[in-house]
Amino acid sequence: MTTDRTTHGSADPAPGVAPTAGAEPDELRRRALDALVRARSRTAHLTDSVDDDDLVAQHSPLMSPLVWDLAHIGNQEEQWLLRTVGGREALRPDIDSVYDAFEHPRATRPSLPLLPPAEARGYAAEVRDRVLDVLAATPLEGAGRLADASFAFGMIAQHEQQHDETMLITHQLRKGPAALTAPAPPAAADAAALPSEVLVPGGPFTMGTSTEPWALDNERPAHQRDIAPFHLDVTPVTCGAYLAFVEDGGYRDPRWWAPDGYEQIQRHHIGAPLFWRREGDQWLRRRFGVLGPVATDEPVLHVSWYEADAYARWAGRRLPTEAEWEKAARHDPATGRSRRFPWGDADPTPDRANLGQRHLGPAPAGAYPAGASPLGVGQLIGDVWEWTASDFLPHPGFTAFPYREYSEVFFGPGHKVLRGGSFAVDPVACRGTFRNWDLPVRRQIFAGFRTARDA
Repeated sequence: MTTDRTTHGSADPAPGVAPTAGAEPDELRRRALDALVRARSRTAHLTDSVDDDDLVAQHSPLMSPLVWDLAHIGNQEEQWLLRTVGGREALRPDIDSVYDAFEHPRATRPSLPLLPPAEARGYAAEVRDRVLDVLAATPLEGAGRLADASFAFGMIAQHEQQHDETMLITHQLRKGPAALTAPAPPAAADAAALPSEVLVPGGPFTMGTSTEPWALDNERPAHQRDIAPFHLDVTPVTCGAYLAFVEDGGYRDPRWWAPDGYEQIQRHHIGAPLFWRREGDQWLRRRFGVLGPVATDEPVLHVSWYEADAYARWAGRRLPTEAEWEKAARHDPATGRSRRFPWGDADPTPDRANLGQRHLGPAPAGAYPAGASPLGVGQLIGDVWEWTASDFLPHPGFTAFPYREYSEVFFGPGHKVLRGGSFAVDPVACRGTFRNWDLPVRRQIFAGFRTARDA
């Protein structure tokens, strides 16, 4: 996401990552507490793993200093949970403007009077202590839409996790030795035995949601879409497949590129995914301070929408639309209903999807067979965000909530939709209806893609 609503691996997801419709108040409170605690643990790891000089440095003009994210997380929590839901007196109204993401672009934030690291940590901790009191005292039914089903607490947990993802991007952009470690993701099943694509049947399906309690405004409401049949890749496009495009001169051939995209790669002398470089006859990539060979069996990562679109054209295919992606990820052909996730309605578990920063990269194509859809499409959730062909637009019947700047101001042809989450996304901020969006030039995000073709 372009705005700021937004380790070794974090702890495995709790048995539940978001409440289901009709949950009891005690269960809602437990889920909200678990989500807030898990987010803060990850924030602490991302900020405690580097020294104060790294926290206050701007490692790229595309990203904020880590210390800005830390205090912004606390400030958003104060504004929404302490003041709005809890009705408590403002703790630090003097810093609201400093941490207003819409008032200050990322490139200019180092010049602001930011809280120093120790003060930022203390502020976020004090806010959290008071928020836990608010959570314990707030009725979670019939208390207004922000508190019903603990929505505001879930929204803030998602907001913090989204900033954790942006801080992980900052770690990737950071120069110097590795500050984060994590175990390798699981190996793939027999990827060679998988079909390259599957046919997704045409017909209607329910897109979006009206019942997921912590779903954000752009995921709502549920509505019917009728999709023509299409073929979809079983796995995301791998580095090996993408390397064939690179070595075939794909970056030098304007036939494959949208005009704006071709102008972009020429102006910036781009000839491969971000963080790739060629040494002799070998392609290397840098990931969180570690340089190693490009893993040809992994999904390609750090490509822009323009690069994904160009590859698809070169391959004689196209990017799926957002509606096609969601049908493949949620539609159950046996029952005709839309599920929460490709595997069903149960929350993500470590055997189904690569989420939650348990690993510091995508798993090989063909991993997580337990997470496949009924049609056999794998890795739709986790590993890499997947670019779609679609502009970021509202669902029919959209209503902004709780503020226009979360989604509405970004609607239009300037932003492209990504779906499915990545290894850097916590389960609380990833579901079959979750929508991400970004500018088509963005490459630092943890994005890849899969391709489709008409049936």
